[in-house]
Amino acid sequence: MVRVAILDDYQGVALEVVDWSALDGRAEITPFHEHLPDEDAVVAALEDFEVVVAMRERTPFPAALLRRLPRLRLLVTTGMRNSAIDLEAAGKLGITVSGTDSISSSTVEHTWALILAWSRHIVEEAGNMSAGRWQTTLGNGLAGNTLGVVGLGRIGSAVAAVGSAFGMRVVAWSQNLTTERAHAAGADLVGFHELLAQSDVVTVHLVLSDRTRHLIGAPEIALMRPSALLVNTSRGPIVDTVALASAVGSGALAGAAVDVYDEEPPAADHPLRSTRGVLATPHLGYVTREVYEVFYGQAVEDVVAFLDGAPVRQISP
Repeated sequence: MVRVAILDDYQGVALEVVDWSALDGRAEITPFHEHLPDEDAVVAALEDFEVVVAMRERTPFPAALLRRLPRLRLLVTTGMRNSAIDLEAAGKLGITVSGTDSISSSTVEHTWALILAWSRHIVEEAGNMSAGRWQTTLGNGLAGNTLGVVGLGRIGSAVAAVGSAFGMRVVAWSQNLTTERAHAAGADLVGFHELLAQSDVVTVHLVLSDRTRHLIGAPEIALMRPSALLVNTSRGPIVDTVALASAVGSGALAGAAVDVYDEEPPAADHPLRSTRGVLATPHLGYVTREVYEVFYGQAVEDVVAFLDGAPVRQISP
């Protein structure tokens, strides 16, 4: 019987949100509820598994690791893009990589949950209520302010539409963005530095690549208004988190709302966990029941198809 591992099932819901019975009698399924922190831990846990279901990019699979898992034959990633998997190495080793669809609206919703929670001090004021206190903060309105969207793709465009609904002026930039595409999303195309300097809220929605890694570092943060908020629900390394924490901690930048990190989970002493003015959440952008139903439902389909000798949703280098 084939052994199937489900990684990073933090909430312990992988076997509950969808029906895995299509694999009854064909596979033994083992969910892992704790993150495997390094390559040796991954090898120790997975060396006897032929199939691994990975949750997004939480567990990297570089070539060196794949070579240490000689029994691995199918690697399923939730989502159709995963920069943490060395696809070329997987192909050379005879490992099939399959993916799943996703739902982008969940990240859009979480982006606005962060913006609203930071702007209106929701976490602090909810704590006040629990502790028997009353109002202690002064919120910031959004209407009439400028929203800067870095990356106006599917998610960025939806975020821009909400900003417009709140009465915000929306400006946007990405390397290949055209005026026509920006206007279609209700945004004005501006230069990157101009966006940073003009915006009251800057929100990042780019794919991580060599071109976008540390796109926003200390010099770029210094261009932003001291009253501004920087939001990142895309990928951690797009923003220099050390520079971001330093800017917020010193008061050079009013705040940050962050859902993604260079390493996940971030270290207990990561500055974004404790810097006042930073609202940090544990990569919840895609963590909804609806998204998990798609992820795990199609993961089951991927495994069944592979066992039937007709893999689906294969991802190539």
